[in-house]
Amino acid sequence: MFDIMSIMNKVKEAQAKVKATQQELVHLRAEGEAGAGMVRVVVNGDRRVLDILVDESLINPADKDMMKDLIVAATNAALEAIDGKIKDKMRSATEGMMPNIPGMDFGNMF
Repeated sequence: MFDIMSIMNKVKEAQAKVKATQQELVHLRAEGEAGAGMVRVVVNGDRRVLDILVDESLINPADKDMMKDLIVAATNAALEAIDGKIKDKMRSATEGMMPNIPGMDFGNMF
C-alpha cells in the first residue's frame, strides 16, 4: 500500500526544487554553430538568443540567403543544445524525489 501523505510531501518537495531550478536556468548557456563555425548563436536556459556571431566573410549582400540559412541552422543547434542541458538540470534536481510506481513515468512531468 502506498503512503499517500509521503507521496504528497515528496511531490511538494519536488515542486519546490523544480521552481528553484527553473530560476537557475537563465544562467545556463549553450552555443550552436553552422557553416563550419562561420555563424555561432548563443542561447540561455530561458531559450532566449543572447548573441549571434557572424564571420565577416559572410557579410555580403549576394550571400544574404546563405547567411540567413546559417543563422537559422546555428540557432536551432543552440536551442537543441540548451534543451539537453535543461533536461539534465531538471533531472538532477528531481532525482530520487518521486516514488518509483510501476507504470508511472514522472520523468517528463516537469
